[in-house]
Amino acid sequence: MQTNWRIGSLFGIPLFLDPLWFLILGLATLNFGISYQELGAIQGWSVGVIMALLLFSSVILHELGHSLVAQRQGIKVNSITLFLFGGMAAIEEESKTPGQAFQVAIAGPLVSIGLSVLLTLIAAAIPDTIALHAMLTDLARINLVLALFNLIPGLPLDGGQVLKAALWKATGNRFKAVRLAAKAGQILGYAAIAFGLLIDFSTGELITGLWIAMLGWFGIRSAKSYERVTQLQETLLEMVASDAMTREFRVVDAEKSLRYFADEYLLANQSQVYFADRDGRYQGMVSVADLQVIERSLWETQTVQSIVRPLDEIPTVKESMSLAEVITKLENEKLQRVTVLSPAGAVAGLIDRGDILRSLAQKLNLRIGDTEIKRVKDEGSYPPGLQLGTIAKSTKSL
Repeated sequence: MQTNWRIGSLFGIPLFLDPLWFLILGLATLNFGISYQELGAIQGWSVGVIMALLLFSSVILHELGHSLVAQRQGIKVNSITLFLFGGMAAIEEESKTPGQAFQVAIAGPLVSIGLSVLLTLIAAAIPDTIALHAMLTDLARINLVLALFNLIPGLPLDGGQVLKAALWKATGNRFKAVRLAAKAGQILGYAAIAFGLLIDFSTGELITGLWIAMLGWFGIRSAKSYERVTQLQETLLEMVASDAMTREFRVVDAEKSLRYFADEYLLANQSQVYFADRDGRYQGMVSVADLQVIERSLWETQTVQSIVRPLDEIPTVKESMSLAEVITKLENEKLQRVTVLSPAGAVAGLIDRGDILRSLAQKLNLRIGDTEIKRVKDEGSYPPGLQLGTIAKSTKSL
């Protein structure tokens, strides 16, 4: 599996490099090196390397603009990563209002425009006979292009985030806003692919056309990803604990002896979860671990009640709790499962990560087999491509 490389941190935000970033670094160095060959071979290629690194420093500052505004809103930023198509800030949660979402979205382009203005002013103070003047002028122009390109109104670009914030404000529905902005991103992506192919066939500039087409392909994939995550978020808010819970537990009479419990239940079936009741009322969960530390000579005289943990001492959720909240509880408290209680306080069922995955697969027609669901139940970790813990955390504030 491909692993990103950590290269440091800024303002407490880890910086990573995707291995494929070196490909675009090489192409950028080649492009700049050829452009500055009038300086001589050695100096021209040296400037090419410097310009390529300054370009990606600009990308980092662009992403840092988004990140610092998000941090100011109390949102955690997990990382900034440089990859084949530029940079990406991994912001953990959605802003709570359209206005705050707009602030995060516009911050990156504003940083790039600010850099462009600053570099232009510095370049103006340097004689145009000096190579540094041309370097700063080119870098200023690149930052302006970076800002304008990112303001194209379609996800995943910053302009798509701005559009999403505007639609969110206009409709009052964040999910609808994301879907519309994602559709715009897909339309733009297909347009970019068509334009790239047109360049290939009409001008013969294969590299330029291919690069534009690849950008379009990446845009389509990212926009569809936004749609999928939004659909998951909506579903996690709509579905409740009772939709996913199972009754994979046994009920034991609290007055029975520990010997009876061990012989009739532990040896007779594979169930690992037991609840005790007395006179039709649930007393709590039976702790098999507690049974194992009691002397066997006492099993005849002590009852199941002696190893029961009351319902108010074990992790529980209500039937009406959203799946987003259930997932967040499982992740935050590092739980294998939680007990679901009815409105009357009785045990209604159990939920673990496999149960949640199964219910979502049925609801959304996801291609997830029983083998994978069993693995999730046993290992307590979601599939790599479906990080429900992260999605649920970003959903709870919506």
